[in-house]
Amino acid sequence: QVQMVESGGDSVQAGGSLRLSCAASGDIYLRNCMAWIRQAPGKQRERVASIIPGDNTYYASSVKGRFVISQDNAKLTLYLQMNSLKPEDTGIYYCAARRCESGDYDYWGQGTQVTVSS
Repeated sequence: QVQMVESGGDSVQAGGSLRLSCAASGDIYLRNCMAWIRQAPGKQRERVASIIPGDNTYYASSVKGRFVISQDNAKLTLYLQMNSLKPEDTGIYYCAARRCESGDYDYWGQGTQVTVSS
């Protein structure tokens, strides 16, 4: 069983920063690839950042250079540092995990709301 709980969402002004956290538990081999996935109003879900063993990372072009994904050494907490926030970053941010051999993210948190006002 894998569980993930996000926190850190808030309402901020454009240009501000937030750090999201995702507390993860359960079999590490079921969640060794993790991601932050955003659901913006009226848009499809978007993988904004992901991390795989070896700390290789991926960023969507819309957030590259502004967001940083990281995790602690014990793989218990996943972070998303978000800088220079824009109104288009508004949405619900989900922490998601999967076995790296799996194509789909099997485990999801409940989501945390980020609202960026201009």
